[in-house]
Amino acid sequence: MEFWQEFEPGGAAPPYGGSMPVPMPDGHALRLPLRDYGDVAVTGFIANQASFAVVRRLAGWMAIAARPLGAEVVCGLPTLGHVFAPLVAEALDHSNWVAAGYSEKRWYDRRLSVPVSSSTTPGERRLWLDPRILPRLEGRRVLLVDDVISTGSSARAGLALLAAAGVRPVALLVAMAQGDRWRAEWPADVPVAAAFATPLLRRVPGGWAPDEATRPAVIRPD
Repeated sequence: MEFWQEFEPGGAAPPYGGSMPVPMPDGHALRLPLRDYGDVAVTGFIANQASFAVVRRLAGWMAIAARPLGAEVVCGLPTLGHVFAPLVAEALDHSNWVAAGYSEKRWYDRRLSVPVSSSTTPGERRLWLDPRILPRLEGRRVLLVDDVISTGSSARAGLALLAAAGVRPVALLVAMAQGDRWRAEWPADVPVAAAFATPLLRRVPGGWAPDEATRPAVIRPD
């Protein structure tokens, strides 16, 4: 089965096997693979493998969720936040966006970098901002964009990177909020907005079932 290529009718009930049809804001579903972590499973989503139609629809819902936040500039986190950040910025009528990155250029300043790790990528890297784009951020309402929030480690690194530039974002915007593991260490003054949210899944006879208590409360599009 090839995932995240198209939407399908919603309504399939648990238990689920290797995948789950995740409800979308319009009543359709996006079938996502389940990653088995032992007694818990999570839904997986890889944005740069998704079809253009799926990415465009998700970015549209993200932009609807973000519009009330009054963002003046979008900062996208690498790697997969870069799939959505330019589309969201364009939908919000911005003329450009800011891309944080993993590679260090010769003119970069180490003070505009922070260590970063994630739940899906082993090891640690550094997250960088190009000092030449700081004028786009200074004194403006910044929206931080990523593809997924799961444990929150990558997003917290994004907060730290913006803090190094003297910026506190108005919100974090993601395509998918995965479970509630990120909530324990997430700052209360930075809301999380998402196109859709998925709970953790628990083992049940015949497969997996959502633990709805772990579905995060996020700003959702109407």
